[in-house]
Amino acid sequence: MTYADRRTVLAGLAGAALSASVLNAFAASPAHAADLYASNTDLYTKLAGKEGTDFARRYKRHELFDNSDNLRQPFNRTTIMAIHGGGIEGGTSELCLGIAGYHPATLAVQPAGGPVHDYWMFEGTRVSDNGELHVTSTRNDDRSALSMAAGSLNVLSLHGCTAAQAGASAGVPEAVVVGGLNADFKRYLHEEFQAAGFHTIDGSTVPALAGEDPDNICNKTLLGKGAQLEMTAELRQSMFDAGHFSRSERPTHTNAGFDAFVGAARKAIARLEDRPDQAIL
Repeated sequence: MTYADRRTVLAGLAGAALSASVLNAFAASPAHAADLYASNTDLYTKLAGKEGTDFARRYKRHELFDNSDNLRQPFNRTTIMAIHGGGIEGGTSELCLGIAGYHPATLAVQPAGGPVHDYWMFEGTRVSDNGELHVTSTRNDDRSALSMAAGSLNVLSLHGCTAAQAGASAGVPEAVVVGGLNADFKRYLHEEFQAAGFHTIDGSTVPALAGEDPDNICNKTLLGKGAQLEMTAELRQSMFDAGHFSRSERPTHTNAGFDAFVGAARKAIARLEDRPDQAIL
């Protein structure tokens, strides 16, 4: 989603006494009028030499190898992305790894035996002001990210938002907005999250979080459609042990809520990949 959309909500909160520590803890969107960087390429250019201190890129593309003349080897259909990970939208990196099938701290395959999915993450690694590193989904031009999306049938892109941005009720601020152009994928995600006890919101009812722009990286797949999750700060924080939501602590302090959310997302992906239109002939 764009900063212009988020600023509309943030402007209404301008008078609230939100301390920097609270904003950093929830890793909600920074109160910028617009992204500081026009694209990932612009960010990499202007922050040349800062990778490893200000930001990081982590990804895994599984090797595809078929040298048999009478058998067909499995292929990867789905890529998981956290394009605002690390300290930008807290919790999205850990969820990206979990949904892809990896322990967020050790990177061990879990559950053992998989399945595993490709993943790509851009992460803010500063002590503070990570929100300045946000590049909106439609302007992500990282070549690795674009090539992974373009080589996948499906992308599931993970984001963080506030309860106000999601339109969540005051009584149930823990919510996930399910968006993107893949209607079947969205339906499976709604059904699996709800079955696991999570409150979902249809992205089509929240235009700023709908993820329906064809230029959104979640939709730049082989099928021209994907899915996007916008998770409220309250929901993301609930998936980690109380008092352990810092970037360094999150990977080793996931809880049962994290496992349930990851499991539901993986079930939705499995249902999607089992469809006839997911076959590559």
